[in-house]
Amino acid sequence: MMFASREEAGQRLGWQLKEQGIQADLVLGLPRGGVVVAAEVARALQLPLDVLIVRKVGHPLHREFAVGALAESDILVLDDAVVGTNTLLRAELDEVVEEESERLRSYQARFHREGMRDLAGKTVLLVDDGLATGATTEAAVLSARKQGAQRVIVAAPVASTNALARLGGVADDVIVLCADPKFDAVGRYYEVFSQTTDEEVLELLKAA
Repeated sequence: MMFASREEAGQRLGWQLKEQGIQADLVLGLPRGGVVVAAEVARALQLPLDVLIVRKVGHPLHREFAVGALAESDILVLDDAVVGTNTLLRAELDEVVEEESERLRSYQARFHREGMRDLAGKTVLLVDDGLATGATTEAAVLSARKQGAQRVIVAAPVASTNALARLGGVADDVIVLCADPKFDAVGRYYEVFSQTTDEEVLELLKAA
């Protein structure tokens, strides 16, 4: 399955969720690209839009290789099978976590200018542009739960089957348009997959 853009993917995902009769109180996009998809979903379902901020935690020696994720409300998810028990590596990983925590706080100041939205007792729809390992989305689910969300539904245009299995254990429901056992990279499912800017995210939030 291919999508022309994040906007088109969001429209198709929104239609699917509407057809399934999915009920939620608000849509939370994962910055940055996920917010573009989430904005279309929120429009289709006529729900408020906000963000839930997450950051990938890269391996100290290969930063592009994710070994975990951070999310708001002091959530840290690490793949212990990859990280192992090497004390030197753990010390270097602590530095990476602190660096990403600082970036997360910076995004909070940028995207939550009026404070974080109250999730207590609500059903939230977490939306991203794709689910590769599922680590960042798992951190987002745990964050929403820690903030008091009653139900957490994950939705994305495309996902790996591994991510679906992982998230099935933490979310109340996981809905995708395409689940690919040969999943490689999110961008391969989009004809246009340009980087989303902070300004675009802010504009989408303002418009919503």
